[in-house]
Amino acid sequence: MSEPVITLENTGVYYRGGWKPGARPRNAPWALRGLNLTISRGEKLGIVGRNGCGKSTLLRLLAGIISPDEGFVKVTRSGLHVQMLSLGVGFEGNLTGAENAVLSGLFMGKTRNHMLERLDAIKAFSELGDAFHQPVNTYSSGMNARLGFSIALQTDPDVFLIDEVLGVGDHSFLLKSQAAIREKFQADTTVVLISHDARVICEVCDRAVWMERGQVLAEGMPSDVCEIYESQSQSRGA
Repeated sequence: MSEPVITLENTGVYYRGGWKPGARPRNAPWALRGLNLTISRGEKLGIVGRNGCGKSTLLRLLAGIISPDEGFVKVTRSGLHVQMLSLGVGFEGNLTGAENAVLSGLFMGKTRNHMLERLDAIKAFSELGDAFHQPVNTYSSGMNARLGFSIALQTDPDVFLIDEVLGVGDHSFLLKSQAAIREKFQADTTVVLISHDARVICEVCDRAVWMERGQVLAEGMPSDVCEIYESQSQSRGA
């Protein structure tokens, strides 16, 4: 078995609803509860489930954006670089696209020189042209998404977290982005993909997990897990 890179043990996250951490009201609902999951180096893991099952919460948890309210998230080695394709979340509006690219890389543990060497590639892939050197508070949402996606591709993460919702500009850019993602699936990078579409999971992943109500109900070969998921979905719709 491959080396584990991230392990979740009895992990739970509740919906905040404006409550402060550590002050969970008695009836606050859980987004994740009693979750046990191991992600191994180099694997392509698909998380399948309906909207609202906890997939996006799990992705934010793996990215370190949020912390568990119970249980543990263990990273097996220090300096592990986990990158979520968040598409522009957290950009500094008064800084240019280029400056935000460097700053984003620094936050991810990359050196300034590393990011400076990647700027031409980020600019080229984003197709922002001269706007790359303009403040991002002048960008449209589509331009922000292009910049965020392009930065993510150039930071060489150990673990890539990919949301199914990747509305990144026009159709031609979307196709280019999908091709870039598929390259990640063919490389040694560890990839976690969330989707409600079982067909996508079966096509590109080598292991799958079905989530429902914040818990893992099945895991294993994508074809087996997706068959269970689809049969359950059809029975609900009947």
